Amino acid sequence: MRDYFIRRLLLVPPTLLGITIIVFAITRLVPGGPLERAIMEAQQADVTSGISSQAAGQGMAISEAQLEKLKEYYGFDKPVLQSYAQWLGKVMSGDLGNSYRYNEPVWDVIKDRFPVSLYYGLVTLVLTYAVCIPLGVVKAIKHRTVVDNATSVLIFIGYAIPGYALGSLLLLYFSVRLDWFPMGGFVSYDFQDKDFAGKAWDLLQHSALPLICYMVGAFALVTMLLKNHLMDNLAADYMRTAVAKGVSFKQAVTRHAMRNSLIPIATTFGQNITLLVSGSFLIETIFDIDGFGLLALTAVLDRDYPVVMGVVLVSSLLLLIGNILSDLLVAVVDPRIRFH
Repeated sequence: MRDYFIRRLLLVPPTLLGITIIVFAITRLVPGGPLERAIMEAQQADVTSGISSQAAGQGMAISEAQLEKLKEYYGFDKPVLQSYAQWLGKVMSGDLGNSYRYNEPVWDVIKDRFPVSLYYGLVTLVLTYAVCIPLGVVKAIKHRTVVDNATSVLIFIGYAIPGYALGSLLLLYFSVRLDWFPMGGFVSYDFQDKDFAGKAWDLLQHSALPLICYMVGAFALVTMLLKNHLMDNLAADYMRTAVAKGVSFKQAVTRHAMRNSLIPIATTFGQNITLLVSGSFLIETIFDIDGFGLLALTAVLDRDYPVVMGVVLVSSLLLLIGNILSDLLVAVVDPRIRFH
């Protein structure tokens, strides 16, 4: 098993290499990049000012010399593979480049938004599993009872409503109409001036509605996944054998059926590492949360390619590590599994 995980770790660098090469090539091929935007802005400036320069008289907004300088500034003066090799060399030295929009190092731009998305991701993950696993056990044991039917209706109603749509409704009712919660943001403007209790209360007020939107979709998936597998294990022969040998039903569920039912949960658990930081750009947009997901969307729309590459690199690395962690958790939960 150790050799298997070593091989998986050794596959991470070439996989990242392939992902970043593809994305880097796409950023050079898609229209509407920073070079085209710079030319368009120069043309608009000429039209607005009404000044006709020699370049404008020739139907150009900027001269050839200026165009070459722009290509050099944005790194478009070299072939794709050469530019990628240059970018990769900077990444190996810890430099992700500078953002076109923020005019700051990409790592600083990402690092500023990491804690926000990490906070929502960790809280969402903990609350989801802390509620859904016990709820799935109760639903499996109390199958087709009032408790099971009532919770199923609530779960699937929540699953049918997209998180961003629910966020708009929650804002309109609880923030605009009742004024119970802030309209958005991660914390208040005077957050630093408050004491510890005031900071905790302020953070809780700003987090309540977004966390509901983050968790509403995962509730049905995790709860029903655990319930269905637990029901299959409760009906298995080894459960009847354990009860027949004198093991109490509670012990049979917790020691045998529950452990086997956690295998599918463990399979998908590691993939949630990416969700810890990526978040949902739609929810972040609605609640005006300056997180990692909104940064990625803004970078794509603004053609901020250094930030796009930084986001892709971080997200891909977390996803690959998450997949390895999923295999490790499956091996821990199910001793019968041996990776070779």
